[in-house]
This record gives sequence, C-alpha cells and structure tokens, in this order.
Amino acid sequence: MMDASLGGRAAIAGLGTTEFSKNSGRTELRLAMEATLAALKDAGIDPSEVDGFSSYSVDKVPEYEMARLLGCKQVRFFSQVPHGGGAACAPIMHAAMAVATGAADTVVVYRAMNERSWYRFGSGSYGFDSTPIFENVNYGWYMPHGFHTPAAWVGMFARRYMHAYGATSEDFGRVAVAARDFAATNPNAFFYEKPITLADHQASRWICEPLHLLDCCQESDGAVAMVITRADRARDLPGQAVTIKAGAQGIADGQQVMTSFYRDDITGLPEMGVVARELYAQSGLGPEAFQTAIIYDHFTPFVLPQLEEFGFARRGEAKEFIREGHHARGGRLPINTHGGQLGEAYIHGMNGVAEAVRQVRGTAVNQVDDVENVLVTAGTGVPTSGLILGTA
Repeated sequence: MMDASLGGRAAIAGLGTTEFSKNSGRTELRLAMEATLAALKDAGIDPSEVDGFSSYSVDKVPEYEMARLLGCKQVRFFSQVPHGGGAACAPIMHAAMAVATGAADTVVVYRAMNERSWYRFGSGSYGFDSTPIFENVNYGWYMPHGFHTPAAWVGMFARRYMHAYGATSEDFGRVAVAARDFAATNPNAFFYEKPITLADHQASRWICEPLHLLDCCQESDGAVAMVITRADRARDLPGQAVTIKAGAQGIADGQQVMTSFYRDDITGLPEMGVVARELYAQSGLGPEAFQTAIIYDHFTPFVLPQLEEFGFARRGEAKEFIREGHHARGGRLPINTHGGQLGEAYIHGMNGVAEAVRQVRGTAVNQVDDVENVLVTAGTGVPTSGLILGTA
C-alpha cells in the first residue's frame, strides 16, 4: 500500500487546454505542446525547468520529443500508464509520487488526441489478428459472437445490472441529460447550448442494446496538460495550487480489459472499489466529504456502479440517487459539471481532471459552492485509477 503521507505533498500548479473539436487541423504533438505551454504559463514555470513527464497508453506523443521541443535540460522521470482511459488519473498520481520523493521537481502530465479526425476507438476494427499478443487473443473469445466495440462490451455489464437491480434505460438517460445540461452552459463544450431531454435520449438510435447513441461518449480532438510540483513550492508560484490529497490505481480479482465477464458477479466494478478504499484510506475522507465529483462517463451505465463503489449509494440503489437528481445541477453531489465526456469532450478523462482543478480553484463555469474536495475517477471496465483533489 502506498504511504498515506503522499497526500498533501504534491500539487497541481498549472493547467492548460486547447479547444475541443471534431477536427483540430493540427498534429497531436502540436496539441500537446499548446496545452503544455499554457499549463506552464499558468504555473509561472519556465519550460526548461521541466524534468519529468507522465502520460498514458494509446498515446502518440513521445515524452522525449516533448522534452526536446520544450528545451528541457535534464529529464529525470518519465512514465506511461497502460489501459487507456483507466489510466486517466494515474499519471497525476505518478507525478505526485515523483515530486514527493525527489525523483523530479516539475512534472508535466498531458493527453493529446485526434480521436475523431485521425482514428476511431469505437470502429470495431483493431487489427487484433495481425498482433496475436495475449490481450488481443483474449478478444478472440468475444468478437466472433458480436462483441466488437466498447459499447457492446459495456452493454453486457449494463444488461446484467438492469436485471439484478431494476435499473432502466431511462435511468441511464438521466445521467446523459444532466451531463448535457452542464455542457449547454459551458462555452468550451462541444455541445454548448445543446441540452437534451429524456425523450431525446429515448428516441436516439440504438448502438448496442441497452445503449442508445446518447449513452455513449463523444469522439474528440484536443489536449489537456497539467504541471505537478511539491505542494510547498506550488504555494509560492503565481498559479493557484490544487492539492493532490490522494491517488490510487486498482486491479481486482478476475480482471480483464473491458471483458471481465467470467467473474461471479458482473454488476459491480470491483477494481474501482479497490481505488475507492485506497483513496479513502490515504485521505481520511469519506463519501460525505465531497461537494462535487467527476465520474468517468464513457458510457452512462457505468456511472451507477461507480457511485455505489464509492459509497454515495448502496449496492443496487444508485438508480434512486439518479432518479432523485442528486447528480444533476443543484443536487447533493453534482457530477461532471463541465458536461463530462458525454457533453464537453472525450479527451480520455483528462478534461475531467481539468474540471476538478477548476472546481477547487473556484473558476469553473458551473461552479459548485464552497468546494473543498473533488473526487475524480478514471475509465471503468479496465484496470483503473482515481484522485482526490482539494484545497490545502
């Protein structure tokens, strides 16, 4: 178990983003550099001072090229975390460990994607047959039966959850409606001024039952970067520091990548339960300590078991939490106030971490009152990660 003393020793000192679009017209390296330079400017740190990098897989931007273009003198730390969106919070955790232990002083965490204009995650064509490594062979047991896309993989879990607990497509739709409501008032969101109703959700075409089109996240171009340094140093910088109170990763029994169908029970997300227990143990906080949360919403059905794994609702009762509107604007725990990946953009979860930073700073467009602690979760159905960010 990670030493709980990590909490509070590192901070996010700078934040930078590009615009989010469906066709950026730039390379992913260019997007990464734009966001990184903006984050360094926000932190008041010269690019040459950067001595660490962390990102996550399905990434086409090498840290050595980032270092060369930034003019870094000596890079002492770099890491890349596997499992795509499940790693969205882990680079911040890795950066925090690096600066807390002295392995690096200034770490840039970044994510840059042309995931709409260059390639499509949901295409169902991945070239698995030409690269018969373990993970790809594993999908050979599923794809002949129609499990070709992430929507199909998640649909299997969602259908079982509905059967076990009485959740409905309308419950998933309420997640999407709330996210689009926040996006509609966020000028940086792709779906700015484009709210939806529950009727819109129900009328949207099927992607893979029980998932409608409006249950599925976007495909987006854009970039997000952050600068992590020691908390004591961050307090002396011009940027408004956000304390990293806890960070964790999780793999649970029977884990596979998006296809953990052979567990005894597939209604929960036990790997997120691992993360929840670690975050609470490190921080000394519990469900009642959060004013808002960023819950990874690549597909709406997985929002409900995440709320349960973190104790915001008892097992099988997240549907009541959603039906009562606790997740929505003005609710007890507004989630994804930027619009989430359903409404703002899909930058593989990093734009959600950015929103958590803004909420703690008090600069979010849909600002929640008196924010002290924000929970952030990463991708679900895969080995995953999470963070608690907050005030000092």
